[in-house]
Amino acid sequence: MKSSKPIWRRAAVVVLGGGIALPATQVAQAAENPTEALEAPAVEVVGTTPLPGLATPIRDVPANVQIFTGRDLHQQRQSNLGEYLEQNPNSVTINSGQGNPFQADVNFRGFTASPLLGTPQGISAFQDGVRINEPFGDVVNWDFLPPSAISSIQVIPGSNPAFGLNTLGGALAVYTKSGSQYPGGSVEAYGGSFGRKGAQFEHGGKRDNLDYFVTGNYLKDDGWAEHNASEVRQFFGKAGWQDEKTDFDVSLTLADNKLEGTQTLPQSWFDSIRTAYTWPDINKNRLEFLTAKGSRYLTNSLILGGNAYYRQYRNENISSNVNNDFDPTDPASIQATNDRSVIDADSYGLGLQLTWLGKIGAMENQLVLGGSADIGKARFTQDSQDAAITAERSAVGTSGFVQQTDAMTRNAYYGLYLADTLKLNPFWTLNAAGRYNRAKVKIEDQSGTAPGLNGDHTFSRFNPAIGINFNPTPQLTAYASYNEGSRAPTPIELTCADPAAPCKLPNNFVSDPPLKMVVAKTIEGGLRGSLGQQVAWSAALFRTELTDDIQFVSSNGTGNAGYFQNVGKTRRQGFELSLSDKLGALTMALHYSYVDATFQSPFTVNSPSNSSADGVGDIAVQSGNRIPGIPRQSIKLRLQYDFGEQASVGMNINHTGSVYARGDENNQDANGQLPGYTAVNLDGRYRFAHSIEVFANVVNLFNRKYANFGNLGQNFFTGPGRTFDGANPVSEQFRGPGVPRGAWVGLRYLWM
Repeated sequence: MKSSKPIWRRAAVVVLGGGIALPATQVAQAAENPTEALEAPAVEVVGTTPLPGLATPIRDVPANVQIFTGRDLHQQRQSNLGEYLEQNPNSVTINSGQGNPFQADVNFRGFTASPLLGTPQGISAFQDGVRINEPFGDVVNWDFLPPSAISSIQVIPGSNPAFGLNTLGGALAVYTKSGSQYPGGSVEAYGGSFGRKGAQFEHGGKRDNLDYFVTGNYLKDDGWAEHNASEVRQFFGKAGWQDEKTDFDVSLTLADNKLEGTQTLPQSWFDSIRTAYTWPDINKNRLEFLTAKGSRYLTNSLILGGNAYYRQYRNENISSNVNNDFDPTDPASIQATNDRSVIDADSYGLGLQLTWLGKIGAMENQLVLGGSADIGKARFTQDSQDAAITAERSAVGTSGFVQQTDAMTRNAYYGLYLADTLKLNPFWTLNAAGRYNRAKVKIEDQSGTAPGLNGDHTFSRFNPAIGINFNPTPQLTAYASYNEGSRAPTPIELTCADPAAPCKLPNNFVSDPPLKMVVAKTIEGGLRGSLGQQVAWSAALFRTELTDDIQFVSSNGTGNAGYFQNVGKTRRQGFELSLSDKLGALTMALHYSYVDATFQSPFTVNSPSNSSADGVGDIAVQSGNRIPGIPRQSIKLRLQYDFGEQASVGMNINHTGSVYARGDENNQDANGQLPGYTAVNLDGRYRFAHSIEVFANVVNLFNRKYANFGNLGQNFFTGPGRTFDGANPVSEQFRGPGVPRGAWVGLRYLWM
């Protein structure tokens, strides 16, 4: 019998039909008000485009998408999104080269989203459909959004063109909470290891057509090592209005953080991982981020969605650096420098998307047409001062700061895209997509002394995608896909591409040769299914080939200076296996990934600290050499036992394989790889009254000493008590140690 409900009401019910992330009462409310489905996609549907619109049932998505809910984050209680991604999704690992938990590089299938300037970015990131890769360097900051604001996370693999620039290996889509979905609230306080103390609140509600949600987070600690303290202040608020045809939200994200980091340590210092190589190294990050998004059913079969935003980001950095050209025979030679930089970035943008639900003949079809514009402007200044090294390895200034760089950069990214999902019959679904990107990057010297900085660059490309899904039964899906993505070189890369003039990070800009656009081509095939109501599994094979890949190449024996270079072709390929099961009160999730990331074109780089370097410090990289920093294997096991609604206890067991150090691109250095490691984390909660709950976390339960990032360099602190000895530096492998054992306990009060 044909349904009498309008197509838009039926569509909303379909979208929420698998929405196990929402309580039954919220599903019922959303069925009455279909625009609630546009607030945040549920677990069984995927946002295949960044802008607001109806999501696609996961059975019709030709990719191994992973989805996690705010409830998952709440139970595990990591301090930031980067830590959660490290411990849960398949094919995700991190590098801790900065020594601060809020500044890790997040790697997915061998591609990186990082807050560190100079890291080639290969993942696009979105918050409620707004691209949050910063306009200066395309970096992704993990310290801005409080975890308590997150409703769901989608990790979307491949070079999906609909998500625009930087989607080489995948996209990360974060959706925030609303008051209609999350009524009530809580307030909590906690403390424990490393002098950490924190407090958090959240509250949401709804009245008639209006809803609101606010949350804030404060964290301060002394750090687990010397000079890596953190102070994090975050706020998120959202106000919304909905009726049966319209959904509109305005949200505000604020952050004001101070993050201190410790540099990588020589391998010979790993008997004391809490020490610092040199200091200070401080980042102060501030954010003001205002967004508006909305959608409306124009007719029963047409949905118009859009967003607009303004983002103001400021970074103040001071970093200490040993002078690798120190000459002990020259009295005028300086031991070190302190580099001070400021990034003032303003960005704004808008997007518009039209979704049509209808039929082509007898076949159901969903067609999406959209466009976006992201405009950014950033002023970058950098000063440097001479410094002397104290016995405590502090770099103390011996002169005033002198300006090295004053540059203005402007970015304009435009895109037009389409995506179509056509159900050929009850078993087969065809997906096709494409996007035209146009990127303009302009650099202007503001000092009047470096006209060579001035440049105007334009990059454009159309990226296609096609995929097919076969669903022989409701419990089994097979899929295959091909897609392409691209990214434009950033201002940092465009102005730091000369081997003869390596740049410090953050960069001291110079006039350099242009770089080519990076192009990614991905093929993927896989299976996923379920056994009964409790068991879910998936298996995927993938390969991404990059043309004109850009890598940061270290030079002069140091990990914080070098240049960017098109290195030809690179490849990331591998497979993923996942299994989850629920056995009564016990929930289990197991993920295994194999990622083989290799250079596919030979090239030569300067790496004098590599033991295999020739007489001038060069190494020859061959096709098949592994890309540093990317482990081949990772295994993640999550176990959780629930004692009803009153209590739960959970465990994350993560194993990460060995990696090569930066500077060992030829895989020939005598130090070999950084060894793999296994870390165990615990979490638990107990509600001993109707509204009062105690919770606890333990990281690195067995206090395993490990490192997940390395670079080759020279150790200048070979004197007594590890003091400065510029006459006898030693080439070593430097490592970024992981956090030692820590534990925290807190108390939460909840209300409805």
